[in-house]
Amino acid sequence: MTHDWLLYIAAFSIAFGVCLLTTPTAKKIAKKLGAIDYPKSRGLNKEPMPLMGGLAIVAGFFAALIIVSPFLSNLPKRQFAGFIIGGILIVITGMFDDAYELSPKVKFSAQLAVALIVVLSGIRLDFVMYPLWEYLKGFSPILTVIWIIGIINAVNLIDGVDGLAAGVTSISSICLMILCITSSSGTELAVVLTAALAGSCLGFLPRNFSPAEIYMGDTGSTFLGYVLGVSSCIGVFKSYAILSIVIAVLAMALPILDTAFAIIRRAANHKPIMMADRGHLHHRLIDSGYSHRQAVIILYGLSAVSAVVAILIAVQDYRATIVVAIFFMILIVMLYTYRKRLNQDDDKK
Repeated sequence: MTHDWLLYIAAFSIAFGVCLLTTPTAKKIAKKLGAIDYPKSRGLNKEPMPLMGGLAIVAGFFAALIIVSPFLSNLPKRQFAGFIIGGILIVITGMFDDAYELSPKVKFSAQLAVALIVVLSGIRLDFVMYPLWEYLKGFSPILTVIWIIGIINAVNLIDGVDGLAAGVTSISSICLMILCITSSSGTELAVVLTAALAGSCLGFLPRNFSPAEIYMGDTGSTFLGYVLGVSSCIGVFKSYAILSIVIAVLAMALPILDTAFAIIRRAANHKPIMMADRGHLHHRLIDSGYSHRQAVIILYGLSAVSAVVAILIAVQDYRATIVVAIFFMILIVMLYTYRKRLNQDDDKK
């Protein structure tokens, strides 16, 4: 498939510009609706912070789609309509949650409904994994629902530090975009979705990076997870056959692994899975002495490395993959040693 680079650049640029310009408006709307995050024991903010910054992300994203979608060739109209309807519903749910704090059951029910709409529109997980996939193919709709709900909550859970969710999602979406472009079966729609998502996230970061002026709230974080989950279904999982699971997980490694560890941790401590705590990776980094910015930059680095490994595996450059993996291990050792020495110096003072 030939790619229209101007189309992709336009989607990214429109989303970036609209989000950047509408963030102050989202801040005003949040204050009028009373969507404010007040300081709490588990949180990191020390003063009230307006939520619903995700409205600017949504505005940038949909502005890009409205302008660019008429120029897409072979646009799957049914799937596109399902994606739009699901996106609108997840945003409305997020807005109500930011303003009124919905119960976990209500939020999960809304996410389930959204995932079902996407599946009924024809979007499914589809990859080749002989002989396993031949037996699981009939469960594709169920697996798709689980995947979408899982990614929605994964991104939502990492939204605990200024700029973390927006930055990590930017890295993941750029990675998915590159994977779709390099694949022979990549679709224009998948590339446009990921390009627009990256643009809107980066447009939000100037006012969300530490010290933040506004939070994206569930309005933004659940929408980001929704777009990542759906775009990976129509992009990565249709492109790389047996490697698709590994590549998709690596492309979104931080939110997926952090969520997996959170589930295991809460189950081991006999606590509700949906119960919030301070055991997430960003909390641990900050509690160990790193500043908010340092913790976020470290996690950006981890996300970027896993994304690069995903791309290298996709293009089957195994030598380069080994080099990156070695560099990644060295980086971890260096960070650990650096932190240990800092603690020793502090103890001496």
